[in-house]
Amino acid sequence: MKEMTAHTRTAGGRATPLQISERPHHLSRNLRVGANFRAMSNARDYLPELRAANGQIASLLCCSRDLETVRDSLFRYLEMRERRLLEPGHASPRLSRVLANQAIRVCKHVIGRLNEERVGTSALATLAQMAADESIADTVSPGFVLEFIHLFRAICGHPDLYDGGMFQSEDLLNVVEGTGREAARAYSRILDTLAMRMARDIGRYPSGLEPQVRVIRAHNRERIRRYFECSSTEWNDYVWQIRHVITDAETLSALVELTPEDTDAIQRARVYGIPFGITPYYASLMDRVPSDHDHAVRAQVIPPGDYVSCMIEHSEDRATALDFMGEHETSPVDLVTRRYPEIAILKPFNTCAQICVYCQRNWEIDRVLSPSAMASREKLEGALAWIERHRAIREILVTGGDPCLMSDATIFHVLSRLSRIPHISRIRVGTRTPVVLPMRWTEELVGVLAQFHEPGMREVAVVTHFEHSYEVTPEAMEAVQRIRRGGMSVYNQEVFTIENSRRFETARLRKDLRLIGVDPYYTFNLKGKSELQRYRVPIARLLQERREEARLLPGLERTDEPVFNVPRMGKTHLRAGQDHRVIMIRPDGARIYEFDPWEKGITPVPTYLFTDVPIYDYLMELTRRGEDSADYASIWYYY
Repeated sequence: MKEMTAHTRTAGGRATPLQISERPHHLSRNLRVGANFRAMSNARDYLPELRAANGQIASLLCCSRDLETVRDSLFRYLEMRERRLLEPGHASPRLSRVLANQAIRVCKHVIGRLNEERVGTSALATLAQMAADESIADTVSPGFVLEFIHLFRAICGHPDLYDGGMFQSEDLLNVVEGTGREAARAYSRILDTLAMRMARDIGRYPSGLEPQVRVIRAHNRERIRRYFECSSTEWNDYVWQIRHVITDAETLSALVELTPEDTDAIQRARVYGIPFGITPYYASLMDRVPSDHDHAVRAQVIPPGDYVSCMIEHSEDRATALDFMGEHETSPVDLVTRRYPEIAILKPFNTCAQICVYCQRNWEIDRVLSPSAMASREKLEGALAWIERHRAIREILVTGGDPCLMSDATIFHVLSRLSRIPHISRIRVGTRTPVVLPMRWTEELVGVLAQFHEPGMREVAVVTHFEHSYEVTPEAMEAVQRIRRGGMSVYNQEVFTIENSRRFETARLRKDLRLIGVDPYYTFNLKGKSELQRYRVPIARLLQERREEARLLPGLERTDEPVFNVPRMGKTHLRAGQDHRVIMIRPDGARIYEFDPWEKGITPVPTYLFTDVPIYDYLMELTRRGEDSADYASIWYYY
């Protein structure tokens, strides 16, 4: 196989030479605009690429007299292309034809008048205007033009994704044309190459289980213990940890280095009553100086400035303006949320040991370890009585806040009451304590949960929230193993953000979770909450991750399902392509998706329109962080 000198990136983003075989085609050919977009900050610079992407569409845009004529001509062209793709002897590779069909459907939705009226903008009108006057390109983002460059290439069957690549070799010929043991051995060599390439990329992201990281964490613990003047016994006592939760910038800056923006954001959060807090244990997971390794840990709890500004702006109407999931409209009684036929949420405790910046319920949590967090006995009994009356409900998710901050006696009371309801066959406990406060998982707490776990009758399971492999520590592993020794399963719900979305970053987390006994369960597309703009990632990147990275993992490491949360309705599976579609591309390059609620076969519920993060903006941010945009070039072809 041909060898070449390439460059890989270290964890800090520096390029270093490495002898490797040619890279997979969709990562190396870069589609020209995939690698060059950094140097082209003006949309007008891409117009030659747009015209070259699909000559027939370019001609239709230039030659038609008015917008409706353009629309009619384009529909006829797309229908002709669709028919051609189904004819025998078509020259395009099979996978290019599959992608072309997807792109044609997207284009039909985008140029349809109905969708233009629904979203209040017309991508087709902008394209037609640019064809007549190039200066119109100055009014749109480069991302808008890049979306259509890739869409038009896909439609004409030339996306430059499937024709060539690292396996143009004797091994590939043996796999395609060979038989028996010869073909099997050639295929095995190809798989070896893929596995080694994947291992190299996964190795960029260290786990908290690695020896060198354990040494760093040991030094961190000693430094923080000296600051608080605490013993080893106190450090490992969860009560000591929650009594010393860090709630101000002064204390945190004495333990780890903060940026001026960090300090300002934390100080403003305190002034305006925005929840902020970090356990000493979780602070020990941060490197003394900010690094490429601990970025996800810091981003989990240190609010960015624009987040704080948005929270301040909504200080008066936070309970309604920031309730993205519409819990007010899905709460039939205090402490209960219900979106699905057989499952309900019970929220007896309304705070956490520390606050995740992108918490779904940041609108109702007023402070870390709030003294008023525990629901009143009257409200709790009312919620339990409501569950008792609704016999269709078989499963309860006990969450909050974090219910594991309640006392063992209170947890026993809640689970005991739920276990006496005959129609409840599963109790899930949603908690982040295995990640941020693993010492909470004492033998006593595990014993409380385990006594209600009765195989064949009732399941008790723990659902937690690891975001990054840097959070996977020996302490977390011991907490998880203690739960499993009690006979219960542990599942993980990851949120896909800018902080864990690099190539194979989430794949590394899946591998580490399985090693410590956690089953990957869901990967959530980050909710479209206005205050979380900095954390958001395009849906296309999550789909790309699923197809190009997770697909290479063993089956037990990719048991999680990528989902999108539709307000009021709940989870839509992103792999179920029939449940969502791109219907428009805005001038800023953002895709607008339409989601079908799962009730579509039960009752007439309106579909949901979602404005995504522009792919161009996302790639620019990755570039700023030291990533090579060419490694993500195929992202444009995921819809």
